[in-house]
Amino acid sequence: MVVPHDPTGARLARHRLADELTSVVPPILLADLVAVLAELVGNAVRHADALPGGVVRVAWRLRVTEEGPSIQLRVTDGGSGAGPCMRAASPDAADGRGLHIVAGLASGWGVERDGLGQSVWARFDPAPAHRPGLVAAG
Repeated sequence: MVVPHDPTGARLARHRLADELTSVVPPILLADLVAVLAELVGNAVRHADALPGGVVRVAWRLRVTEEGPSIQLRVTDGGSGAGPCMRAASPDAADGRGLHIVAGLASGWGVERDGLGQSVWARFDPAPAHRPGLVAAG
């Protein structure tokens, strides 16, 4: 999908993702997907140039496996001089935590560049059915 290269783009992308995946993925995973997509589109709007036409391209791919859903989100923009990088944010800083949120919620993330711009992707692997070392509290 294509969204405007402005703050409304993140809202449009979040709503479309939620509409399409609500019945397919567990609610907790959907919340993580929506949060990460909002960060990636927000970063594209704040820190990168638009694609031709003043837009950002947003895509996701869902693969259903025996272990559960596997999803990749991808946000493509016109690129920037420095490219995305994690920053150290002071406790009082108003921003600088976006990619830390992405790294904390996604299984992996990265950047791909070509002659037209850059794509930032985040991958969500299926959650293991059992996590050793976790104890249920009552």
